[in-house]
Amino acid sequence: MGTNLPTGTVTFLFTDIEGSTRLWQEQPQAMAVSHERHDAILRQAIESHHGYVMEIVGDAFAAAFHNALNGLQAALAAQRSLQAESWGETGAIRVRMGLHTGAAEISSDGSKYYHESYTTLASTQRVMSVAYGGQVLLSQTTRELLQNVLPAEVGLRDMGEHRLKDLRSPLHLYQLVAPGLPQDFPALKSLNNLPNNLPIQLTRFVGRGQELSEVERQLTGTRLLPLTGPGGTGKTRLALQAAGFSWI
Repeated sequence: MGTNLPTGTVTFLFTDIEGSTRLWQEQPQAMAVSHERHDAILRQAIESHHGYVMEIVGDAFAAAFHNALNGLQAALAAQRSLQAESWGETGAIRVRMGLHTGAAEISSDGSKYYHESYTTLASTQRVMSVAYGGQVLLSQTTRELLQNVLPAEVGLRDMGEHRLKDLRSPLHLYQLVAPGLPQDFPALKSLNNLPNNLPIQLTRFVGRGQELSEVERQLTGTRLLPLTGPGGTGKTRLALQAAGFSWI
C-alpha cells in the first residue's frame, strides 16, 4: 500500500464472493482461473478510484478511501466489470459488497494498518455480510456524505434499519441502484428477518458495556443465565440486548 493512506473519517469497502466455498470444492481448477480474474477486477476498480487495498483474505477484499464518492464509484465499477465478464465453467461470479464510513487512525508501530478502529471495520463487515452477490449496501453515514455528490445515473434505495450481528445499535442501510446492476434481491440477511420473539426497542442501549460483555461471556457456557438485582436497575433491558447480540 502507498503512504497516503486515508485517516480520520474513512470510507471502507468490504467484498466477498457468494458461494465461493462450493465453487472451490466442485470446480477447483476453473475457480482458480475465475478467482485470479476476480482479484484483478477488484484491484483495478479500487486503485483506479484512489482506493487502497488494505487486505485480501481468500476471496474477500478490504479497501479504504479518502471519501465516500470514491468508494461508491469503485464498488460500481467493480460490479459492472464483474457483470460483464465471461466466467466460463464456474458461471457468473457474484460478489456482495458493503460500504461504511467512520473514524479510523493509522497505527504508528507498524503492527496494524489501522488501530482503535474496530467499530468502524466491524460495522463495514456486517453491512457487507447481509448483502447478496451482486448487491452493494451502504450505511447511513456513507449515504449522508453522498447525498449532494451522487452521479445522475445512481440512486440509493432505502432498505430501512437493520439489526446486524454483534453490533449494539441498528444500522440504516441503503442499496446502490444503477444501470447495469441487478436491482431485485431477497430480504436482507439481517437479524430483522430471522424468526425470533425479541421485541423492538424504542430507545438505544447506552453504556453497561462491561456488564454486557460479561453476560455474553457467561452465555458461551450455559443456556440459562439468571440476572439478579433490585427492581428498576435494567435487568430486562440488559437481557434483551444480550439476546439480540447472540441470536446468530
